[in-house]
Amino acid sequence: MTDALKRLSDEGVAIWLDDLSRKRITSGNLAELIDQSHVVGVTTNPAIFQKAISGGEGYEQQLTDLATRKVTVEEALRMITTADVRDAADILRPVYDRTDGQDGRVSIEVDPRLAHNTPATIAEAKQLAWLVDRPNTLIKIPATKAGLPAITEVIGKGISVNVTLIFSLERYREVMDAYVSGLEKAKAAGLDLSLIHSVASFFVSRVDSEIDKRLDAVGTDEAKALKGKAALANARLAYEAYEEVFASERWAALERVGANKQRALWASTGVKDPAYKDTLYVDDLVAPNTVNTMPEATLEATADHGQITGDTVRGTYEQARAELDAVAKLGISYDDVVQLLEDEGVEKFEASWNDLLKSTEAELERLAPTEA
Repeated sequence: MTDALKRLSDEGVAIWLDDLSRKRITSGNLAELIDQSHVVGVTTNPAIFQKAISGGEGYEQQLTDLATRKVTVEEALRMITTADVRDAADILRPVYDRTDGQDGRVSIEVDPRLAHNTPATIAEAKQLAWLVDRPNTLIKIPATKAGLPAITEVIGKGISVNVTLIFSLERYREVMDAYVSGLEKAKAAGLDLSLIHSVASFFVSRVDSEIDKRLDAVGTDEAKALKGKAALANARLAYEAYEEVFASERWAALERVGANKQRALWASTGVKDPAYKDTLYVDDLVAPNTVNTMPEATLEATADHGQITGDTVRGTYEQARAELDAVAKLGISYDDVVQLLEDEGVEKFEASWNDLLKSTEAELERLAPTEA
């Protein structure tokens, strides 16, 4: 069952699970995926927690205790989510130790309502790192304009970061620059750079969803022939940018004192269009020193029938550029698409967080002890 997953790992792609719940932790399922399916990390986001807590098992006792203490709903939510992340981090700790801190990581996101507020994002990242209190945590910061200086500041304090919601090549280069700038600050402060890690979460399937919709609107045979190509082209050109940045002399100066490259992480790799093979964004994005964070369905599909044939990224850059150019020639604006996706990404996470606040508040009220 896991031969394809092993081949993927052997090609230098770290397999992370894009999901977490208390049931997954307490049932032993997460440990089983680590042991049997080559899973070496976990990512979370507000939508994942909304699904886990609203419909999941295992939270009632903690919710009862929090209700008895009369904590605010925001505090309750942070206590619940950080507890799950802390427990998952403990399960993954052997992987972290074995890989010298590169994998064995669990990500937790800053409050998505702070996505356009730099000082609040920095403060929240510091608080989350303190609350979870595990060396194998990554604090997720969105790659908004306001997020970029926050990334630099948080990395500069020695806190490892997962930069999320990256859609555009230009923004990705800005993210890598923010990371390198943060390491330079950390170095100036005398911190051990070898202990600081980061991934840059480059979103994949949503790019195809939006561009395919616009290609359908164009409606020509030429347009239809380009469907399902933009997301892979975009991600492959992101890897080209990664290779350029981390081959620079600026980077070499940091690497000489122990700095770790910021790995590209392929996010949103569950296929949205049933017309495409369900392992498309795994099979066709194999490259060294990357991460693919998969929903469980994609993980199982890859284990069952993934076609891992070696590096499917390097050597594709000219074709990728040609495909994006062909999309642009049909009047579809790349800049418009990626900005829309970033805005929608923030809005969706914010909506999930607000839904979670409401459902958690209702549970706290239901479980609150009656006054004598």
